[in-house]
Amino acid sequence: MNGTMAASSNRIMLGPLVAAIDQGTSSTRFLVFNAKTAELLSHHQVEIKQSFPKEGWMEEDPKEILQSVYECMDRTCEKLTQLNIDISNIKAIGVTNQRETTIVWDKETGEPLYNAIVWLDLRTQSTVERLINKTPGRNKNHLKHKTGLPISTYFSAVKLRWLMDNVEKVHEAVLSHRAMFGTVDSWLIWCLTGGKKGGVHCTDVTNASRTMLFNIHTMDWDPELCKYFDIPMEILPKVRSSSEIYGLMKSGPLTGVPISGCLGDQSAALVGQMCFKDGQAKNTYGTGCFLLKNVGTKPVMSDHGLLTTVAYKLGRDKPACYALEGSVAIAGAVVRWLKDNLGIIQTSTELEKLAADVGTSYGCYFVPAFSGLYAPYWEPSARGIICGLTQFTNRSHLAFAALEAVCFQTREILDAMNQDSGIPLSQLQVDGGMTSNRLLMQLQADILCIPVVKPSMPETTALGAAMAAGAAEGVSVWSLNPEDLTEVTSEKFEPQINPEESELRYARWKKAVQRAMNWETTEPVNNGNEETSIFSSVPLGFYILGSMFMLIGAKYIAAGQK
Repeated sequence: MNGTMAASSNRIMLGPLVAAIDQGTSSTRFLVFNAKTAELLSHHQVEIKQSFPKEGWMEEDPKEILQSVYECMDRTCEKLTQLNIDISNIKAIGVTNQRETTIVWDKETGEPLYNAIVWLDLRTQSTVERLINKTPGRNKNHLKHKTGLPISTYFSAVKLRWLMDNVEKVHEAVLSHRAMFGTVDSWLIWCLTGGKKGGVHCTDVTNASRTMLFNIHTMDWDPELCKYFDIPMEILPKVRSSSEIYGLMKSGPLTGVPISGCLGDQSAALVGQMCFKDGQAKNTYGTGCFLLKNVGTKPVMSDHGLLTTVAYKLGRDKPACYALEGSVAIAGAVVRWLKDNLGIIQTSTELEKLAADVGTSYGCYFVPAFSGLYAPYWEPSARGIICGLTQFTNRSHLAFAALEAVCFQTREILDAMNQDSGIPLSQLQVDGGMTSNRLLMQLQADILCIPVVKPSMPETTALGAAMAAGAAEGVSVWSLNPEDLTEVTSEKFEPQINPEESELRYARWKKAVQRAMNWETTEPVNNGNEETSIFSSVPLGFYILGSMFMLIGAKYIAAGQK
């Protein structure tokens, strides 16, 4: 009897709960938080398959993404029931998502018309070149005054343009007024609120600001931008604030619960890290790396290759806040590459051990520009390189160089941010999957020469979405007043090497980045019809032939000595 009473009194004590859908590049999660204490009560995670149909292409199946959300919801609700927690206490659901990933679907059938084109995808490089070529002075920043963004393969408008130009089903659906465009948040909200039977077609200001079709000053879709990309405005979702009731869940165990929060993943992490003051910044280490600094209610344009983005708008009548953002394409993805493509590690935890064994890259530098370089360069022609190799270099040094690469890329962004804002950051707040790697966190502090602060609860992205959902008008179970916010416990990593050593390593990294630039160009390598060959350079030809003969000779000498 006592056990039953304790369980029922526990239920009463918990009070309102808020859930978050966290749909990322490599996995989907559903998490449930206590609205009063911000404590994570339960969650479930499902991996998402990525496909690479051609070099530089990256796709995901929108139906699999949706299915993974339902599966995570069902499993989490089961876990809560086992913990004796009443799921009817879940008062709201927030959505946070991988940004820029582009989906087009048929509003009559509810079916996606093509796979989701993932943010990292490079197929639009020729589209981007064509667009830049038609700007005055071939300027990739031609639209920046309205969008805060350079013209790049990264953003949704060029992906949507590619789909309209290259996929017959999409082209036909646009002509017959059946097409709907959305980033992952829009697709999920539309499906969860009823789909073809009255689903709500909307997005929030943070996701909209990553499309290149949204004017960050007027806070709405811009007719001129839509005309520039030749995209009909009717296919776009309605833009709403990041915290308001969009619609109600129409199926599953949480039917009837309002979906009332929506933030792109990096904005959600900014909110979850409580970076509500001008000048506060956080870095999220996921598939990519994203450093955002809150700049307040007036957008700040960068002169150093950063993006100006909408940080959040927490309510219909609340002001929008902006952020400066530095985006790195490849962070956690480098670990996946070392595991899946090279096979030098079996698990991500093994990477930390390998790197810790040597404690240095031994002069080896790794620039993982697999999808070109994002901030502060915006150079799609860059490609990944590993340089500084000697006979002594082994896989442990490569593992260390991979971790250092994540830290150096963050340092480049922080330098740009400090130049743009004129106020150097005194410490960096961090979150995301890779922060469980303690060696990486220490390296980051060493390379930045400032402390790195990691919250003990790493799920700040989902927490941000839950906060926005719980604080929405009509839900109001989560207070965003600074005095009501739960103080997060954290761990601090202090720099441990001298700044001269840090500067030296950083200078070598910059040198390596220059080597990676302009690797992949659309121009043919040779001029005219002449065949180019390594032997067309006489000295180089002699050198290579000589080296070949020396190797053959050495082989015979070695064989004779055995």
